Amino acid sequence: MADIAANLKSVCDKILYAATKRTSEHQYYEPRLVAVSKLQSTESILSAYKAGQRHFGENYVNELVEKALNPQILEKCKEIQWHFIGNLQRNKVNKILSVPNLYIIESVGNEKLADLLNNSWPKFRKSDNCKLNVMVQVNTSQEEEKNGCDIVEVSTLVKHIINNCHNLKFMGLMTIGMFGYDITNGPNPYFTCLIKCREKISNELAIDIKNIELSMGMSNDYEHAIELGSTNVRVGTAIFGNRPQKNT
Repeated sequence: MADIAANLKSVCDKILYAATKRTSEHQYYEPRLVAVSKLQSTESILSAYKAGQRHFGENYVNELVEKALNPQILEKCKEIQWHFIGNLQRNKVNKILSVPNLYIIESVGNEKLADLLNNSWPKFRKSDNCKLNVMVQVNTSQEEEKNGCDIVEVSTLVKHIINNCHNLKFMGLMTIGMFGYDITNGPNPYFTCLIKCREKISNELAIDIKNIELSMGMSNDYEHAIELGSTNVRVGTAIFGNRPQKNT
């Protein structure tokens, strides 16, 4: 598990260096690292937490619930912050909202899911003024197999969350984009698309652009994403190594 601590330090160092290469307009924040622990062991999470990591991302509801309720994690990782970054089926909303230390749902892609989260959250929150953090997932690559709202629907969905979902706190936009883009061809078009979406909703909804986060960038392109303005990068294999196979 010593490798995880070393890998984590390497990723954090690269994040700090990439942040120095941002334009001046993006120098107001420190990028957040989310360690994607999908299919990784409890021991791996404990090792990363011991090395200082606090934000962890999971793709599957059942796996997140199991890990969040693991006695060792409950005992030794009291400050852990869980990000749900996968496809959230509406029939599993109550299960995900029951997770202790749930920090954010990054994958809200339609009004029906937003409404369900909004209506269900009061049953789980710890205080009346505690809102559930959410991001709107955007399908910037427009691939049928990818989740997220269509590019032209982003402003409408964000407006709906702000105006009608008073138990939710809109924090920003998330995208995955098409895998395997070669940045020697120029800035990643799926990242620049998300940046344009942020500018659009900032102008149309009168939201300070500094209050709209961008969750983009993974193990193979997080440095590039940070240079372009990502505030939140989701890194798995660069920290934990190759992901184990999912049991069928």
